[in-house]
Amino acid sequence: MQGGVHRPVMDQFKLQDKVALVTGAGRNLGRAIAFCLAEAGAAVALAARSLPEAEKAAAEIGNRGGIAMAVVMDVTRFSQVEAAMQQVVAEFGRIDILVNNAATRSHKPLIEMTEQEWQSVIDTNLTGAFLCCKAVGPYMIRQGGGRVINISSRAGSRGRADITAYCASKGGLEQLTRALALEWAPYRILVNAVAPGIINTDRSYAGATAIPTIPKARIQEIPLKRAAEMADILPLVLYFASEASSYTTGQVVLVDGGVTAQ
Repeated sequence: MQGGVHRPVMDQFKLQDKVALVTGAGRNLGRAIAFCLAEAGAAVALAARSLPEAEKAAAEIGNRGGIAMAVVMDVTRFSQVEAAMQQVVAEFGRIDILVNNAATRSHKPLIEMTEQEWQSVIDTNLTGAFLCCKAVGPYMIRQGGGRVINISSRAGSRGRADITAYCASKGGLEQLTRALALEWAPYRILVNAVAPGIINTDRSYAGATAIPTIPKARIQEIPLKRAAEMADILPLVLYFASEASSYTTGQVVLVDGGVTAQ
C-alpha cells in the first residue's frame, strides 16, 4: 500500500524506471548485485577502480537485455566519487539506489599493522560509504526519495582476531546506517544494511571471481553447516532496493546461517 493505492506484492520488487549505482561492482558480490538489480529492471551503473572489469560486466548485462554503464570510482577520493555520480546522472537522469559494496581487509594482528594499512581499510569500508552518501544525497533529496544499501558483514557485530580494522570499519558502517536513516527519513531516503557471513564465491554468480576454498573448521561453526551462496544475499538487497521495503529503514540484517544466534 503506497499513497492509498494497492500494488500486488510481487510488483513491489520490480525496479523498472529506477537507476542503481553499485560500488565495487567489477567482481564478486558487487558484480552479482549489479546483475540482480538489472534483472529486476533497473538501469545499473557499475562503479569500480578497474574500468575494464566494470565494462565487461556492464557489457554482459547489456547482452542479457539489461541497461548498464561502467564508471571509474575510487571511493576514497571524493573528486572521483562526485565525477562518477555526475556521469551517471548525465546518462540516466537520476540515481534512485546506491549500494555501498566496495571493501577491503587486512589479515594481520593489530600490533603488526601499520597506520597506513589500518587507514586503508577504514578509508575504503567506512569513509568510502560516507563519501558516496555525501555525493548522492543532494540528488536523492531533490528527487524526493531514494534507497541506500550498505554491505556490512557479520564482523560488524561480532569480533574476530586478526581483522580488527575490518571489524571496526564494518561496525562503524552499521552505525552510519542507523544514524543516516534518521537524518534522511524526512526526505524519504531509506538507509539499510545487509551483513553477510562467509560467502562462497567458488560457485560463481554471473561470472564472479572465485576465492580459495573455505576451511572446513569455519563451516562447522555455522549452524546451517554451509557458507552462504551469493544468491542467498541478493534477495535481501533487492528487498531494500525496492518498494517492498518502503516502511523499513535503519536496519542491519544479518545473513550468516545462524552464527550470531548462538
